[in-house]
Amino acid sequence: MRRRAAPARRLVALGAVGSLVLAYAVLDVVDAVPGVLTTRPLPPPAPTETVAPRTAPSVAQPSPPTSAPAPLPALAGEAEGASPAGVQRALAAVRDLPALGDAALVVRDGQSGRVLLDQGGDQLRIPASTTKLLSAAAIGKAFAPGDVLRTVVRQGAAPDRIVLVAGGDSLLAPGAGDPEAVAGHAGLRDLARQVAAKLEGAGVRRVTLAVDETYAPGPTTAPTWSSSFRSTGITGAVAMLGLSTQRAHGGSPGPADPVASVRGAFAGQLEALGVAVETAPRDESPTGGVAAAGPVLGSVESAPVRDQLALALTDSDNALTEILARQAAFRAGSGTDFAAVGGWIVTEVRALGLDTTGVRLVDASGLSRENRVRASLLSDVLVLGYDGSHPVLRRALDGLPIGGLTGTLATRFTGAQHDAAGRARAKTGTLTGANALAGSVVDDDGRLLVFVGMVAGAGTNDARAALDRFVAALASCGCR
Repeated sequence: MRRRAAPARRLVALGAVGSLVLAYAVLDVVDAVPGVLTTRPLPPPAPTETVAPRTAPSVAQPSPPTSAPAPLPALAGEAEGASPAGVQRALAAVRDLPALGDAALVVRDGQSGRVLLDQGGDQLRIPASTTKLLSAAAIGKAFAPGDVLRTVVRQGAAPDRIVLVAGGDSLLAPGAGDPEAVAGHAGLRDLARQVAAKLEGAGVRRVTLAVDETYAPGPTTAPTWSSSFRSTGITGAVAMLGLSTQRAHGGSPGPADPVASVRGAFAGQLEALGVAVETAPRDESPTGGVAAAGPVLGSVESAPVRDQLALALTDSDNALTEILARQAAFRAGSGTDFAAVGGWIVTEVRALGLDTTGVRLVDASGLSRENRVRASLLSDVLVLGYDGSHPVLRRALDGLPIGGLTGTLATRFTGAQHDAAGRARAKTGTLTGANALAGSVVDDDGRLLVFVGMVAGAGTNDARAALDRFVAALASCGCR
């Protein structure tokens, strides 16, 4: 279904499955903004060095399209939408703001993909956390829409040895799982009950618990990150097991060893069921743990990867993004250190038919100052996500924070920029001296506009205020 123009500030409804534009329910908190833990949709310029991305083989994946989707023709009687002249008029005063004088700004029609404004869109800049949009596009190629992550316990070499097999779920509940949640969907208590029942049937009441960490191994912290990122809770350790209650979020640092935390919590659940547990030491191999191939004693499944990805965008969860990207790269046969995963993301985005010339990523979350991305590429990814041809990316974009309401935009667009409240969705990006905002907004003509703003050199407060005014001007323009 195609979306038609509507009067100013009317609630705008867009088609969901197979549609070309983002489903919006403007200012409808009940329908558009469920809690972030549900599985429903709402919720100085950088140097121009060119770094060739690492090419990684792809295995058992669908063949990607060879080019970006072509803009669709307008329906008979449909409004033409915003025009370049209209957008430039609406943004004339905003573009004079000191913080935006050297900014890269791109505006496109979200339905046709037509470029309405391009100010420095081809310049390579530090993307900060807007990197996650590229990561979402690549992750969405490696996972099918319904794919989940399994955490399994297998029989070890002897009846009294069991192995907890890491399967990539970093959002395990320490107790019972919640089938309505994303974080905490699968629970260790449920897993322990399955295992305890099997052990009781075999007459085993005392076990040694080991952990298999051979799935998507890699370092827990990137060498290009600031040493303070972990201690201040900006990111947690990147590991293929973790607890939903120990996410590095809101300034709270996560555990130094998430795998050990899960192992301890699982042992505690088994002991509560009458099974005595001794934990096996982790060996000194590069992967850690032991490889287990015995019979399955129990398993639990995460929320779909697409919903975890949406949560990562809502909360700008750096560790979760890195965890999902590492698994995707591993499944595709790529290396799994941070730089290898970043190179794989660039390769996968290029395979979608998008121009990645000069783009460099050395992580998936955007915490590295060595990343380089063009605003035009970020806009390409957004348009691709909204046209319905990339289901996992499309669902992930539902997780973009909503202005004035959710995630990292909950406290923005609440003052003079209220025109964008409730109808702008965007991924924020903040590093010292590099600020970005990339997403979509419904304008006063009811048209979906895609925007990207990348600011270099300005203070964070000035950059954020200018970018918010940029989006508010688009929201209120009616730019035909």
